[in-house]
Amino acid sequence: MAAPWEDVLRDRAAIQEAAAVAVDAALLQGVLMRTEGQPNASDVVNFAPFTLLPSPVPRALFEQAYAVQQDFNMLVDAISQNKEFLEHTLASTIKVDDFTAQLFRIYTQVLEEGLAQSVFLGINRSDYMFDSGVDGSPALKQIEINTIAASFGGLTSRTVAVHGQVLKVLGKPQEASRLLPNNPSRGLALGIAKAWELYGSPSAVVMFLVEEVQRNIFDQRCVENELWNRDIRVIRKRFRDVFEKGSLDEARRLYMDGQEVAVVYYREGYVPSNYNEQNWEARLLLERSRAVKCPDIATQLAGTKKVQQELSRPGTLERLLPGHAEAVSRIRATFAGLYSLDMGAEGDRAAAMAIADPDRFVLKPQREGGGNNLYGEELRQVLEKIRDSPQRTSYILMDKIKPRPAMNYLLRAHSPLQVSECISELGIFGVYVRQGSELVLSEAAGHLLRTKAVEHADGGVAAGVAVLDTPYLV
Repeated sequence: MAAPWEDVLRDRAAIQEAAAVAVDAALLQGVLMRTEGQPNASDVVNFAPFTLLPSPVPRALFEQAYAVQQDFNMLVDAISQNKEFLEHTLASTIKVDDFTAQLFRIYTQVLEEGLAQSVFLGINRSDYMFDSGVDGSPALKQIEINTIAASFGGLTSRTVAVHGQVLKVLGKPQEASRLLPNNPSRGLALGIAKAWELYGSPSAVVMFLVEEVQRNIFDQRCVENELWNRDIRVIRKRFRDVFEKGSLDEARRLYMDGQEVAVVYYREGYVPSNYNEQNWEARLLLERSRAVKCPDIATQLAGTKKVQQELSRPGTLERLLPGHAEAVSRIRATFAGLYSLDMGAEGDRAAAMAIADPDRFVLKPQREGGGNNLYGEELRQVLEKIRDSPQRTSYILMDKIKPRPAMNYLLRAHSPLQVSECISELGIFGVYVRQGSELVLSEAAGHLLRTKAVEHADGGVAAGVAVLDTPYLV
């Protein structure tokens, strides 16, 4: 799976010139992040890390990932409406995982009270790697689906121009012209705008719920600006603002600082560290409201690793998507091997199998965001410690995917320019809007390619491991 610029990788002078051009192009295009030293100030910024060159991606697998995205939209939406499935699937997890249990408590409380929300907005990102398999031919295998705060739809809209410029500087104008246009931020904004419109109050605002530390603000601003361009007013608030100033009226309309909120778009709230007692109170207030939550709590639960593992069981997809046999087969074709660690004979077998051969597997907790998974010796040690404890049910076990590496340069601020052996992960953004029982919008909204050096097992761009990239279809 070689790219047509292998010859250039050995020309040190050409690479150094191209890297200087690339950094300036990234700054010019707005591929930006705030600095670690001043994470809440925009008067000192730097370029977000990215690859010098686009990475080769098999065309057939890229097209397969796009083709299955609407099926995944439909699946996530179906799971979010299936209380019985969520209760059954998460029963063991909520006994040992406090975070999932707290989400589940809010979910049940809101259902018992009766949903005020009638319009539902899903923005997800399904992430894949290219497994080289036994015979060496690459296959598309899903790593996970992110149903909350799926990021980098904004910055990845701007990397195509940077990589196009680099290829031209390196004397590859024809290759530059083959890079695909990509603008997920427009697609995400389209979904938010549709939900806002269906909410039906032209004076209401869209609220971005954001973290206390906002290094990745420019990624969010790309989506935000698309909404402003549609004359939709956007406010940015944190959980503590909601706790202090949020209120519901008798119709359970949500108000912030006297402004009615039509859509709450979460860019926070996906890991335990995002919450304290006040923040949980704020989350409950938001969930009880009529505002369109992206995601509502049921959709966040649909993205848990335990649900991912349950979906791989024979017959589960058929029960969730009756009458959609072709969608089921397209979805199932992307699954890697997934194994339950529930208490009992099946879980015992999976634990023993992983302890005996830890390099074959990944141990995944119920967490979004990079940097949580366990591999190799660390996986073995953790599993040996918890193999006879119910604590093991807070994890799932997955086959380790083995992609074929390619050579590239990873550009980071204040880092030396050196060639690395790299692997990539492809994410496809999905957006859907449901009103009542009718799906009024469902589409694939663009893609994200992230690349990291092979020595880093886990972690994304925000975690400081992977960098932004552009696919070059081969």
